[in-house]
Amino acid sequence: MDYRKEIDGLRSIAVVPVIFFHAGFSIVSGGYVGVDVFFVISGYLITSLLIADLQAGQFSITQFYERRIRRIVPALLFVILVTTVFAVYYMIPDQVRDYYGSMVSVAGFVSNFYFAADAGYFGAAPLEKPLLHTWSLSVEEQFYVLFPLLMMLGWRHGRAHLVRWIGMIAIISLAAAELSHRLLDPELAYYLTTGRAWELMLGSLIAFHGDALVERSHTWQRECAGLTGLIMIGLAVVGV
Repeated sequence: MDYRKEIDGLRSIAVVPVIFFHAGFSIVSGGYVGVDVFFVISGYLITSLLIADLQAGQFSITQFYERRIRRIVPALLFVILVTTVFAVYYMIPDQVRDYYGSMVSVAGFVSNFYFAADAGYFGAAPLEKPLLHTWSLSVEEQFYVLFPLLMMLGWRHGRAHLVRWIGMIAIISLAAAELSHRLLDPELAYYLTTGRAWELMLGSLIAFHGDALVERSHTWQRECAGLTGLIMIGLAVVGV
């Protein structure tokens, strides 16, 4: 897959409101929307890579997992190491025990489940969870484990069938997120993969059809679509 500078630009646009949101700037009350954008980007990039490998007949599940491990694990281990030093030095014993629990969940890429279970009235404050941000990494890792298997299986039945499968997963996930948010617990919709899969699947669907739409469109149409998307992200970030 060729380098796409516009995707890096979109990543930059997405990360800034997330930083400002966590820094407490009230003007970006919807800054967490940047996380949603990142999930869509991840779905698009991974699907694009998988499509290229499958079309070339070069797909290897072991090589895919190896690339993900080499890309993610070294940086994650460094973060855990540095965070552990500060946690042991600054936290009280009860907090350190909670931290160790979160560290184990991060190592198993299930920290989103761990933090979802620890959320709510009796849960620890976010500032007492140094690894809280890894919940989104766990969602992506769960996607990386399962989605290539779906692609490999679905590819044998044809692209049309595979796209329908992905679309169905997206619809079911979106429905699960809405039901969790309205009837159960909003934290479940926020942290769990069941409520986030539709964003990853949306990126995947764009990978299947987005490039074709771009090729058939005029420059002014692409520019208007891009500007509209940026305005929609901006409105969501400021909470409109």
